Amino acid sequence: MDNSFLSQEEIDALLNGDGGSSETEPVNEPAEELSDLEKDLLGEVGNISMGTAATALSAVVGKPVNITTPTITLSTLDKLKKSFKTPNIVLDVQFVSGIVGGNLFIINIEDSAVIANLMMGGDGVVEPPNELSELEISAVQEAMNQMIGSAATSMATMFSREVNISPPISSVCDENSEEISTDISADEEIVNVSFRMTIGDLVDSNIVQILPIATAKKIVSIMMGTEEGAPVSESTKASTEVKVVAEPKEISMNNEVVANEIASKDTNRNENNYSVQGQGIVENHEEPVNVKQASFGQLEEIRGAEMPKNIDLILDVPLELSVELGRTKKNIRDILALTRGSLIELNKLAEEPVDIFINGKRIAHGEVVVVDENFGVKITEIASGEDRVKSLSK
Repeated sequence: MDNSFLSQEEIDALLNGDGGSSETEPVNEPAEELSDLEKDLLGEVGNISMGTAATALSAVVGKPVNITTPTITLSTLDKLKKSFKTPNIVLDVQFVSGIVGGNLFIINIEDSAVIANLMMGGDGVVEPPNELSELEISAVQEAMNQMIGSAATSMATMFSREVNISPPISSVCDENSEEISTDISADEEIVNVSFRMTIGDLVDSNIVQILPIATAKKIVSIMMGTEEGAPVSESTKASTEVKVVAEPKEISMNNEVVANEIASKDTNRNENNYSVQGQGIVENHEEPVNVKQASFGQLEEIRGAEMPKNIDLILDVPLELSVELGRTKKNIRDILALTRGSLIELNKLAEEPVDIFINGKRIAHGEVVVVDENFGVKITEIASGEDRVKSLSK
């Protein structure tokens, strides 16, 4: 048999391209990784940006805040979720300009409760909660918004470009939650940036930042100056801004010289005027003026209600206000006997003031009035602003 010809089996093997194997084995692409240099750069960016974020949080809660250099690991959201020991508050904050990509912050619910309590004028000592109220979540959102806004400003300085973020969207997540993020899949590889955070002697735990690999690589490329497709207008704009900033500096220096010259001339002119006026005073003797020492009555000290200095951060949080006319107790027989036209006697007299509640906490008394065919309440007695804030933080 002539060996120069190929058999049908050999032809089939060559066509399959795998030396006789009729099935093509799947090729597993290697997972994307970060080098030690890239991790160091991300750690430095996180260290600087979260340092300014700690300053912002300290101003909000009125306590010293320290956030340490992060540790960086690669993981997935699915693995991260399984490590949750308690419910966590997840804040989804997207980079929308300067850097475009996903960005998550995760803080456990106990630390969130402490931050919310401090923001509402409390002392930060709270029982470990199973969940947060809507008011507490809004307070934590605002605190994180202040932190991330400061961090974005710091990143803009490092990157020499404007960095903008979206408003944070919060959710509660534990090991039983279906998903942590709608933008990052559960099995997608992520960069886990974990910071140790302390707030006075009240909090000593971790706050976690989650970045997709693509976003992390983008940050690294900007820091190393190897960013692909960087717009020319950015550098041009930056140089223009430098020129614009530099020119007024020269003008201001010239203005100082001119101002000094004008001031010296005015001084000489005033000295001449004073000498002339002085001569006039010597020549024209005026009648002596009877001078008496001024006496001031003691002013009564009026102390306003002490309000937390950061209360303005949560002024737009909606609260539920309700008015209670009275209460009574009925047994099941009486409840079942109620029909249309039945009268229910309450535990308050007709002339007694009604109670006014905010989120279920009584803060005032008032009288029922009619305003434009609607019922209203005229407040006759109300707690101080400080007491009202404290009642909300309990």
